[in-house]
Amino acid sequence: MRRKIKPKRIFIMSINNIIRIFLPKDKIFYDIFENIAINLKEMGSILKKAMNETDQIKRTNLLKSIEDGEHTNDEYTHQIFIELGKNFITPFDREDIHYLATSLDDIADYIYASSKKILNYNITENDEYMKEMAEISHKSIKALADAVVKLRSMKNISQIKQDCVLINSLENAADDTLDRAIINLFSNVTDPIKIVKLKDVYEDLEVISDKCEDASNVIESIIIKYA
Repeated sequence: MRRKIKPKRIFIMSINNIIRIFLPKDKIFYDIFENIAINLKEMGSILKKAMNETDQIKRTNLLKSIEDGEHTNDEYTHQIFIELGKNFITPFDREDIHYLATSLDDIADYIYASSKKILNYNITENDEYMKEMAEISHKSIKALADAVVKLRSMKNISQIKQDCVLINSLENAADDTLDRAIINLFSNVTDPIKIVKLKDVYEDLEVISDKCEDASNVIESIIIKYA
């Protein structure tokens, strides 16, 4: 005999299903952002290693491998946008999620752009300025990744602020390194083609730190709203 479901029970079941649909799926967004942070740290680490590698074959292979990280980051960013379309309620403002995702993706883009130009321009030397900027980028990305991970609980606001302050300081250091690199370039290099190539690479390497600062500004905006 078929069991009848009482109207009241049907109503309760319907309400529960609706609530389930609109419940914020915080873990989805946090998980993806943390995956992006891990991927960016790996990309920054590879760039730093490549800028300090003296073996040209190993250096070339390291720089080529950065493309895989850039593609991975694109996939994560796409996942964020898909989840924004699927979820009515989000852990923080949809606009902030979008800004954070795009600013993190910009970092991956410039790491890849730098590596690609070094390869395409056939720049074989690892001068002190490239090494410095790769080191600064590595530190900036690590601080940014730490801040991203701390967003999940929002319990370490002061530490997140410290991460952001460090990123700002590192961006200033990258500016200084770029200035010294350009001064040295125009003072000591006479080949105009080499000047153009190196200047282009220096500027892209410096932009990585700029993009880290942009992402940290988004994070600061988030914690101001939700702390």
